[in-house]
Amino acid sequence: MKILIACEFSGIVREAFKAKGHDAWSCDLLPTEIPGQHIQGDVLAILDNGWDMMIAHPPCTYLSNAGARFLYPKGTLNKERLALGLDAKDFFLKLYNSNIPKVCIENPTPSKVFGIPKCTQIIQPSFFGHAMQKRTCLWLRNLPELLPTEIIEIAQSTKVAGNWFNKGGKDRQKNRARTFPGIANAMAEQWG
Repeated sequence: MKILIACEFSGIVREAFKAKGHDAWSCDLLPTEIPGQHIQGDVLAILDNGWDMMIAHPPCTYLSNAGARFLYPKGTLNKERLALGLDAKDFFLKLYNSNIPKVCIENPTPSKVFGIPKCTQIIQPSFFGHAMQKRTCLWLRNLPELLPTEIIEIAQSTKVAGNWFNKGGKDRQKNRARTFPGIANAMAEQWG
């Protein structure tokens, strides 16, 4: 299959599909971290290039429920942030409604303000062999739900499991954007 991994700079999902023998390409505005088949640029420009499947990780900064508090700082609507959120929704929907036969969009829980369609499935890294919590929504079109491969029980008192991504630093956003290898491998195994 010819597979597009949209909005992926890490190369993790691309390499999981490549390891299964697929013609997998990542595309992002950033250069790839793992050398390989990567298109640096706007993914919208290549959506009609004959892909069989797309797994997309669109930016969630303005759509995520976690950022909803910034829409009404001090009780006043932040019109600039609302406009950025509406642009992010438009991008999300262009990916989801593309002409690619099989589509998975991955994002955190979106803010209800933007009216993103209800997700198909919610997964956690702990379903795929990682002792971490990071609630992740999947919007699936012509793909089955992703089945857990190795469930790890996480104690509620384990603060590391729930807060690994809250560490600051200049690479915080990039670190949060990387797909866990167990999830990438499950996608390649089950959807490839």
